[in-house]
Amino acid sequence: MEITKLNDAVSVSPQLELGDVTALAKAGFKSIICNRPDDEAGDHPRSTAIAAAAEKAGLKFAFVPAVSGAITDQDGEKMVAALAALPGPTLAYCRSGARSTQLTEMAQTASEKNPSSSAGTSRFNVVIVGGGSAGIATAASMLKRDGKISLAIIDPADDHYYQPGWTMVGGGAFSAEFTHRKEKDLIPARAKWIKSAVSSFDPDNNSILTADGQQIGYDVLIVCPGIKLDWAAIDGLPETLGKNGVTSNYRFDLAPYTYRLVKELTSGTALFTQPPMPIKCAGAPQKAMYLSCSKWEKEGVLANIDVQFHNTGAVLFGIKEYVPALMEYIDRYNAHLNLESTLVAVDGPAKIATFEQKHGEETKRVKVAFDMIHVVPPQMAPDFVRSSPLAAENGYVDVDPATLRHSKYANIFSLGDACSAPNAKTMAAVRKQAPIVAVNALAALAGKPPVADYDGYGSCPLTVERGKVVLAEFGYGGKLLPSFPNWLIDGTRPSRLSWLLKDTILPPVYWHGMLKGREWMVKPHRIGAE
Repeated sequence: MEITKLNDAVSVSPQLELGDVTALAKAGFKSIICNRPDDEAGDHPRSTAIAAAAEKAGLKFAFVPAVSGAITDQDGEKMVAALAALPGPTLAYCRSGARSTQLTEMAQTASEKNPSSSAGTSRFNVVIVGGGSAGIATAASMLKRDGKISLAIIDPADDHYYQPGWTMVGGGAFSAEFTHRKEKDLIPARAKWIKSAVSSFDPDNNSILTADGQQIGYDVLIVCPGIKLDWAAIDGLPETLGKNGVTSNYRFDLAPYTYRLVKELTSGTALFTQPPMPIKCAGAPQKAMYLSCSKWEKEGVLANIDVQFHNTGAVLFGIKEYVPALMEYIDRYNAHLNLESTLVAVDGPAKIATFEQKHGEETKRVKVAFDMIHVVPPQMAPDFVRSSPLAAENGYVDVDPATLRHSKYANIFSLGDACSAPNAKTMAAVRKQAPIVAVNALAALAGKPPVADYDGYGSCPLTVERGKVVLAEFGYGGKLLPSFPNWLIDGTRPSRLSWLLKDTILPPVYWHGMLKGREWMVKPHRIGAE
């Protein structure tokens, strides 16, 4: 382990190994800062592993990742905050030590220019971490119910994206820019926008430390920062994304590339993958395939394309009632279904994908050549959540599935992709969760228990061809939770019903249970009727 001392407070080194942590403690260091992103290429211990080793050795730890060759002022601000919050002396490390050196110099320069830059304390009745759809919807719901509360939203992003729309961008239904808005235009008028990232949580003292050194106090905290896409978990993937026929609708800049590949492919092999759960929008990996096949079918080239769907799971879709409807499209498009098949590596220049596939009790590695591949990356809770006191064993914010209140801290709630509730991580779930968290958080603010429960509702509108959808709606335990209002069932407005449902595919259970066999009311595409 090569250590370079920059000043009395900070030293830097190349990549640490787990065995180095104890040696650092013995050498007198009190803290460690990791400046290397977990998803950076190379075989190196993840930040969570170093953090666990640091805790065991009695050291403090902070994760301040920065991309080599693309260090920003915001990265420097995060380094300022980390150095201010940690006891010294501190050892900062990255791959070679160069980034840690640059970030330390940036932090020192910032402190010299503005010695109070890392100081600042404020307090609000409600603090929401995350300015995505979940955070904005919850803030709006709370302020509509009680406009007198002080409420802050913490989020560093300038841009807001409607991510469910990226599947349709990849399918050619509309442009990527249609999914893009400016964050400042979506923050509710009575909410304070704190444009920073969260560095750490201190739930015992009802406060948060931000990357730029602000200490934010709260009476009630709501955590909804979304989910992390772990591109680097698949060997070779980060280097080849956006070229060599490798794409993903899970990124704003790549969804248009998906459609370009689909339009250009007239023969060959097209692979579509789905990683282990949980992922956001479990139907999106399939929708990428169905929309591509629909395009190829329309162009008359589908018969020339070997379509393969590789799913880590043991079933096509987790709710069995919807599988027959989906299987009809698997058969129609002649797509080859590969279950318990996990993408582990991509060689873009050679156009070879490597899968780990279960064969009975054995797991084998299988290489498949491709002309295009749509990849869905493994996903996990954000780093600053996984390493916090709020995390459950799986890394997500530990909540009661019904009230969405933290299992330990009565004034903390979570919703959206970052919470541990075992529901499908969909936009439809957020729509249902936001008002429930809003009223329960207001109750907590008044010193009262939760007043509303979440039933696990989620929805996957699986677009199986242009203009047709398998509408999957379900809750905890796979319970079907159809959302059509009563007038759709009792037939008082059949013409309106026909307009809404004419291109909706309903499974047999939904059809008979929801519409009670009134087949005269609509003419949907009816799959596998009993």
